[in-house]
Amino acid sequence: MKIVSVAGAASDVVTLAAMHRALEERADVEHVIVHTGALDDAGVGALFHELEIPGPNRRLDVGGGPHGVETGLIMQRVEPLLEELGPDAMLVYGASNAALAAALVAAKRGSQVGHVEAGLRNGDHRTADGINGVVTDRLADPLFVPSRDAIDNLGAEGVADERVHFVGSVPIDTLCRFLPKALALDPAGGRGLAPGGYAVAALHQSPTVQAALAELGRRLPVVDLPPSEPLGYLETLGLVATAALVVTDSGALQEATSYLGVPCLTVGSSTDRPATCRHGTNRLVAAERGTILAAASRALARRAPARPVLERWDGRAAERIVQVLCAGAAFPPDAAPAAAATPHPDRRAAAYREPELVG
Repeated sequence: MKIVSVAGAASDVVTLAAMHRALEERADVEHVIVHTGALDDAGVGALFHELEIPGPNRRLDVGGGPHGVETGLIMQRVEPLLEELGPDAMLVYGASNAALAAALVAAKRGSQVGHVEAGLRNGDHRTADGINGVVTDRLADPLFVPSRDAIDNLGAEGVADERVHFVGSVPIDTLCRFLPKALALDPAGGRGLAPGGYAVAALHQSPTVQAALAELGRRLPVVDLPPSEPLGYLETLGLVATAALVVTDSGALQEATSYLGVPCLTVGSSTDRPATCRHGTNRLVAAERGTILAAASRALARRAPARPVLERWDGRAAERIVQVLCAGAAFPPDAAPAAAATPHPDRRAAAYREPELVG
């Protein structure tokens, strides 16, 4: 069986790492990795190396640009490649332009398309990711979802249950594998920081957010991880794992912090990972200085003594996907939850405002 993975964004590569490892264990599968990015993208090459993935078998050398241009170029270059390779199935990841473009081409040529991290919605269909996610889910079958809210989203959009497989979060598989290595790297210690003695900020910063982080920095050190200058995966994971608090707008970090039991504030009006608010350690907060500071104080004071347990976030999501693709297994959306899956009271995923702390 030949399976082609098409990855674009760095987050796609993190998910791909777990899928490649699971597929590699099957002697009856040939896994072909296609990366849509530029040939000279050193950051992507370093990420492949860091996550122990063989270099992409094929690169499309599409170096970004306006959404329409990027999507069109990927489609143009994926089509002859799929004709050449003739895969039995193709996997796309997340809600990137790469996922949408490849799914369009594969669907039109009648190839099976599996969508990993399907069903995630932030409620704003005006964003590129919002549009890409919805359209990719219309084209793909099977749909591999990480959480029950994703199942609900697909059901509300009229997607038939038989197309949906509740497998869990594949990026958490990658986290589970590389967490010991990330902790051994000790990036916090290298910065002179004690475990639990600092915060991590990883988000696009407005003046309001910058002011809040500057004030938070007077209480404890804040390590700034700007999206424009990303650290390596292991260094980022190591910093997040031993932080007292993470302030972010990254969906990947919302998942990671909930798995790790690290308090997280997601700055914005919505999130496409509401499970991390309901059952994890994430809190959605409005982008207001007083609100961020009040939420940070609450999070630092109320850290839970044990990690949450999110349903099927157990490091085996990629294995389940392989079982579906290669052995005809099914993980239906109506499967009963495990008894220990939601040990904490339900917390509604909604932005909230609190009065600014005084003194």
